[in-house]
Amino acid sequence: MATIREIAELAQVSTATVSRVLNNDPTLSTSAETKERVFAIAEQLGYKPQRLRRQKQEMQRAAADIGLLFWATADEENNDPYFKAVRRGIEVQCEVLGLTIGKVIRGDHFAAIAEAASLDGLLVVGSIEASDVLEAYPHPDRVVFVNNGEDMHDYDTVHLNFEGAIQSAYEHLVQLGHERIAFIGGIDRIRSLRQPEQLRQIEEYRYRAYERMRNKHGHSFEGVEWVDDWSSQGGYEAMKRMLTRSIQPTACIVASDHMAVGALRALHEADISVPAQMSIIGFNDIELAAFVMPPLTTIHAYTELLGKTAVDMLVERLEGREAPKQVKIGTTFVERESCHAIGME
Repeated sequence: MATIREIAELAQVSTATVSRVLNNDPTLSTSAETKERVFAIAEQLGYKPQRLRRQKQEMQRAAADIGLLFWATADEENNDPYFKAVRRGIEVQCEVLGLTIGKVIRGDHFAAIAEAASLDGLLVVGSIEASDVLEAYPHPDRVVFVNNGEDMHDYDTVHLNFEGAIQSAYEHLVQLGHERIAFIGGIDRIRSLRQPEQLRQIEEYRYRAYERMRNKHGHSFEGVEWVDDWSSQGGYEAMKRMLTRSIQPTACIVASDHMAVGALRALHEADISVPAQMSIIGFNDIELAAFVMPPLTTIHAYTELLGKTAVDMLVERLEGREAPKQVKIGTTFVERESCHAIGME
């Protein structure tokens, strides 16, 4: 692509003169012959001013029709702060960039095949089988997977940096003197568009990170409980089971704040003081986390940024990026009052 410098060299004038000529600056005092020479060389080289390139990109974006593919139902999305935040981020960034969300498809194979064909790009939110997605929309260079539970290197993906988040939580507890560190996690599954009733269970990112940290520090304590629905009730029941163990943990990392709230209730009912007898760390930093007793130490997840970043990545693809890209969104450790050093009252 030609540049102003190249035009200036051929026309034997300064780059400033070329810029003012091409932008029709009325205050420029130069000969008509020079102006004609500059325009002729620019046309010969196929030069397009940056503002024209931007206008062309904006027009192409306005004409683009993108779709959202969720595994969650509308009710599940409305009741889940994670899905709502991702959706909000997508909508905000689409508005900023002039993109149109043409279709929202919710985890149905036949609907995906029928509705995705006309789309210019697709954002897939949640853990859905990539092979099913690409059967319905066979354009891997125009698909972005948001927080898919699997490691995928051949497609554009964006997800939270779960590894770094759990590492910061675990190291915080180690610095407080804890060695018997437990984990309460939610079961993660890959969903199939073809056979929605068949869910493939996978090892969840947060648990993987917890296991790596446990091994890194040589901690022999094994205290892991799983819940199926990631709810406060699930966290409550998981902590109740944890408390039946012969050796109790002194700290517990919980994979979501909702579950951590339930775990706190179970500990209160058992007259186990938090944080004096057990420290608790959650994940997500939901609004309620700051108002439970004690206020919950947690990890702030930038879920809205997931949606915004996914839109940016899709636009890059529509504008010519060829190589797949994997992006991790960082988190922030939020220290409140639910953690305590060993031996302190």
